[in-house]
Amino acid sequence: MDNQESLELLERLISTPRCSREEKAAADILQQDIVSHGYKPERIGDNILCRSRWYDGSRPAILLNSHIDTVRPTASWTRDPYRPVIENGCLYGIGSNDAGASLVSLLQAFYQIDSRQNSLNLLFLATCQEEVSGEGGMKQMAPLLPEISFALVGEPTGMQPAIAEKGLMVLDVNVHGRSGHAARDEGINAIYRAVDVVSMLRDYRFERESALLGPVRMTVTVMHSGTQHNVIPDLCTMTVDVRSNECYSNREIFGIIRSMLPEWCDVHAHSFTLNSSGISPEHPIIRRAAAMGLTPFGSPTLSDQAILNCPSFKMGPGDSARSHTADEYIRLKELADAVPAYIALLNQGTGA
Repeated sequence: MDNQESLELLERLISTPRCSREEKAAADILQQDIVSHGYKPERIGDNILCRSRWYDGSRPAILLNSHIDTVRPTASWTRDPYRPVIENGCLYGIGSNDAGASLVSLLQAFYQIDSRQNSLNLLFLATCQEEVSGEGGMKQMAPLLPEISFALVGEPTGMQPAIAEKGLMVLDVNVHGRSGHAARDEGINAIYRAVDVVSMLRDYRFERESALLGPVRMTVTVMHSGTQHNVIPDLCTMTVDVRSNECYSNREIFGIIRSMLPEWCDVHAHSFTLNSSGISPEHPIIRRAAAMGLTPFGSPTLSDQAILNCPSFKMGPGDSARSHTADEYIRLKELADAVPAYIALLNQGTGA
């Protein structure tokens, strides 16, 4: 029955468009479900915070978090992304894998653990705007949270604990030249200079590598230059995606990049806030996970845990490789197995 409840809630969410910054209707559904279980959740924008019946504000809390929103469906979907369909043991629909299955499973685990008195001091938080790192999601909620002992963030990890995740920093690099007529040997071509900058960024190796997350990676993902065919371009702009490990802060990486660029380049960071995050492998909850036969690992993808200022890890049903893909799905067995695994980990991994 509990698994059926999770499945039905997930199907309702799939049927409700909930792209980032458009989550109101889905948040309403989630809030109604929580109220129907006898709770009085706090609604802040399209974020929903719910405290355990046994919550004690004088003690650090355990945060259970996942996100409501999805990316927009791509043109390559062969199914209606908002029509939940079960075929061959799989539930198809947008957000089924990322991160609807984690969201409903964490909520069901919260209900079941909280059905009897316990000392876990649980908080459940469903956030919006995760897929765009929006100001109205976890960035708004994190400063409002009480002291958190650790956070379990629901994301598709095959129900293995991702105890570290790479951070993200997006850079705008402007390469300057001097305009001139293309028919004459004049001007300084910003595109040619940009080629050298791209090679420099591609080949640079940061000294400190992580055992869990590997090296810092920089990837040039967008370039723009030129106004017309017969004008030497005096500006080439590029976007650089930087994935940081725990050995560097984003500000430190920015300083290194800025120092290596020539004087005819300038660089600007969109934000420094999304640093690498994680939890010690010696933390009691992770030691319990290992004792259960789970395998801690490092994740290359970003989540709301990057914004949290507490020990945190990701764990949830599904496969990250299915996220943001056409014809997204979650296996019914993955959904059924998630709740008991969450409960076993939380009840025993904290000494409760």
